[in-house]
Amino acid sequence: MYYIQKKLEISASHCLVLDYESKCSQLHGHNWVITIYCKAETLNQNGMVVDFTDVKRKIKGCLDHQNLNNVLPFNPTAENIARWCVEQIPTCYKVSVQESEGNLAIYEKD
Repeated sequence: MYYIQKKLEISASHCLVLDYESKCSQLHGHNWVITIYCKAETLNQNGMVVDFTDVKRKIKGCLDHQNLNNVLPFNPTAENIARWCVEQIPTCYKVSVQESEGNLAIYEKD
């Protein structure tokens, strides 16, 4: 099995839709750190699990310097963002999303 990891830094804003009162319901920003984990039993025709540039384009290209509420079709929690990232890249099996120091969400495909 081959494994790769790609770390992306993204600046983006969001506000959360919550069923309780929270300051996170107001528009605010983070410098997110998103780590993408991919694997493959065999390498593609170019000798890669996935091209790092494609990962950057699909994730950072969509999310960086955006209001995540405007570009994602769900409540943009760190957990939901992690799941969305996994769904964007066929060889991806796990993503960690750090929205701020000490706050990390991880989604792993079964």
